[in-house]
Amino acid sequence: MSLSLLLRCQNLIHTRDYYRDVLAFDVVETSELSLVVSRFDVSIMFTELNLWENDLQMSGTIYISVPDVDQYFAEVQDRVDLAWELQDMPYGTREFALRDCNGYYLAFMQGD
Repeated sequence: MSLSLLLRCQNLIHTRDYYRDVLAFDVVETSELSLVVSRFDVSIMFTELNLWENDLQMSGTIYISVPDVDQYFAEVQDRVDLAWELQDMPYGTREFALRDCNGYYLAFMQGD
């Protein structure tokens, strides 16, 4: 089973550049108003269209399992807005989180 997210963004070009150049995700532009970013078996679609006809943003954190969280943290830590540093959490995960260019929280945790 897989899960894909569709999220609204304010600026598709800025979102493309951020995910490609800062987070090293693969980017596929699917139309003039949408694109898909992927890495670590995760795909997120972004669109500038207001399909929901409101200004609400998603609340919560998107967790992404990565094969080597320490290495990925070292790659991106100086280029992102960290929400929390890499750490061993009391609930058993090793993780860090960032706030992306659209205000979404992404947490990267050690995977198997």
